[in-house]
Amino acid sequence: MACNDIEMKLYETWRAKADDADVAAELKAVEGKDDEISDRFYRSLEFGTGGLRGVIGAGTNRMNVYTVSMAAQALADYLAAKGDKRPVAIGYDSRIKSTDFAKCAAATLASNGIKAYIFPELTPTPIVSYAVRELNCSAGIMITASHNPAKYNGFKCYGADGCQMTDGAAGEVYSFMQKLDIFDDVKHGDFDVLMSQGLISWIESSLVDSFLDAVEASSVNPGLCKDAGLKVIYTPLCGTGNKPVRAILKRIGIKNVKVVPEQELPDGNFPTCPYPNPEIREAFACALKLAETEQPDLLLATDPDCDRVGIAVRSADGYKLMSGNEVGAMMMNYILSCRKENGTLPANPICVNTIVTSDLGDRICEKYGCELRKVLTGFKYIGEIIGWLEADGEKERFVMGYEESYGYLCGTYARDKDAVVASMMICEMAAYYKKQGKSLLDVMDEIYAEFGCYRNRLLNYALEGESGMKRMSEIMDTLRENHPTEIAGDRVITVSDYKLSVKKNLEDGTECEIKLPKSNVLAYKLENGGSFIVRPSGTEPKIKVYMAAVGTLESADAKLDEYEKCANAIMGR
Repeated sequence: MACNDIEMKLYETWRAKADDADVAAELKAVEGKDDEISDRFYRSLEFGTGGLRGVIGAGTNRMNVYTVSMAAQALADYLAAKGDKRPVAIGYDSRIKSTDFAKCAAATLASNGIKAYIFPELTPTPIVSYAVRELNCSAGIMITASHNPAKYNGFKCYGADGCQMTDGAAGEVYSFMQKLDIFDDVKHGDFDVLMSQGLISWIESSLVDSFLDAVEASSVNPGLCKDAGLKVIYTPLCGTGNKPVRAILKRIGIKNVKVVPEQELPDGNFPTCPYPNPEIREAFACALKLAETEQPDLLLATDPDCDRVGIAVRSADGYKLMSGNEVGAMMMNYILSCRKENGTLPANPICVNTIVTSDLGDRICEKYGCELRKVLTGFKYIGEIIGWLEADGEKERFVMGYEESYGYLCGTYARDKDAVVASMMICEMAAYYKKQGKSLLDVMDEIYAEFGCYRNRLLNYALEGESGMKRMSEIMDTLRENHPTEIAGDRVITVSDYKLSVKKNLEDGTECEIKLPKSNVLAYKLENGGSFIVRPSGTEPKIKVYMAAVGTLESADAKLDEYEKCANAIMGR
C-alpha cells in the first residue's frame, strides 16, 4: 500500500522532531517501507470512552510518549475549561512502557499546573477508580490495555465520580486533542524536578490498605472461609493482581493459596500467556499444569490490570472453566440468597448487568424481588447507576453488577469492575458450598435445573488495520439496512438498533424508543428465548457476536452451533 502525501509528511515531521530513542529508531527502521509508514500514520488514535488503546510504537496510530502526552494535555485543557483545579490520580500496570507512559502523563499534567498523584508501583485498575474519589480528584488515568496481547497499551481515563469517562466527556477531551499539534502544543517537564516542586506526589500505601478494607467489608459471610479448607491456585498472569488478591484471600482466612510461579511476577511480554485473557483456556495453561500435582478446589486467573477474573473448577473430568455469565449469575444467586437469609438484603435491592449478558440473571432477580437494570456494554454504565443511587441517598440498594466478560463488582467503594473483590467473593462462595459438600459446578447445575439452562457463546472476528476498520463498517451497515428475519431457522421477534435507539417488533410492526445512550449495537431477539447480538469492540479491532440459547444442555449447545454457522456466513468466514 503506497503512502499518500499526508502520511508521508507526517512521517517526515516525526523523523525531524521525535527525540525519544525508541520512537526514533523505529521511524528509521521503516524508512522506504510505504505500507509500514501508512499503517503508523493513516489515522490518529481516537480518544473514546475507553480513552486511547493501540499497538505500542512510532506514529499517530500508535501508543508512544507523544500520543500519551497529547492525551494528557487534552485532559488538562478540558479540566482548565471546566475550571476544575483538583488533582489527577494515575496508575499503571505491568505492560511494556506503562511506567514511562504514566510518568509522561504526570509530567504533562504537572506542567499545566495540575497536581498529579501517582502510584509508586503497578496497581490494579479498580484501585485507581477508588483513588479518584478518595483523593478528591478531578480525573484519573490508568495506563493499561487490559487483557490485550503484549504489543498493546492504553490510556484509560476516569471522571471525578470514579467511572470511566462517559461519551460526552470523552468527546470533549477528544475535541481538545484534535486542536493540538503533537509536538508544538504539548507541555513537558522533568518528572523528578516536578516531584521535588510538589506538583507530583506518590500515593501512600495507606490508600491501598483502605481499599482492601472496603473490599473485605463487602463479604457476605465474614469468617466463613477460615475453617473451610479451600485449596486455591492463583495466577495474576504476570500483571497487577499478585499482591492485592493474595492479601485479600489471606484476610478472609484462605490459607492454602498456591501462586503459579512462572506468572507471579510482572512481565509485560507475557511469555507464558501470549493472550493474558482469563476468558480463554490458554491463559490457564500453567495453572492447569500445576493443578495436576496440587489438586486444588479452584483455579483463579486475573488479567494484567486485575479488573477481570476467570475460574476453573475441579470436576470428575479434570478442571472445567466457567463462563462470565455463569459466575455472574451464580454470584448474584449466592449474594441475594445469603443476604436475604441473614437479614442484610436492603429494601428494593438493585442488581445491574448489560444488554449482552445472559437472561439467567433476570430469572434469579425475579425470585428474590430484586430489580435488575440493563445497561450498555461498558462498566462505566454500571458505575453510573451507583452514582445516581448515591445522589438519591439510596446507595445501599446496590447489591452487585456484572458483565459477561468476567467483570464483577460487589459494593460501592469503586465504580469499575474489580477482580480483587470478585476473587474474594468467588472463594467465599466456593467455601460456603464446599461446607455443604458441593462444588461450584454442582451449584451451577442446580441453578440451571431451577431456572432453565441458559447457554451463551461469544465469537470474536478480528479485523486488523485500515481495511479491517472499513470491513467492520460495511458489515454493520449491511445488517442495519437489511436485517435478518430468521437465524438458523429461528424467527427474529424483535430488532433493537442501539445506534438509532429503536426497538422494532417484527410480529406486529410496532416500534419503541430505546432509552439508553446510542451505541453501534444490533440485537435480535429470537423465538424460543434465543438471542443474537452484533457489536464492534470499542477497544480492539474486532466484531463481537453474542449468542444465547435456552433448553437442555445438549439442545442449547446444538442451537448455538447453528447460530455460529450463521454468524460465520454474515462475517464472510
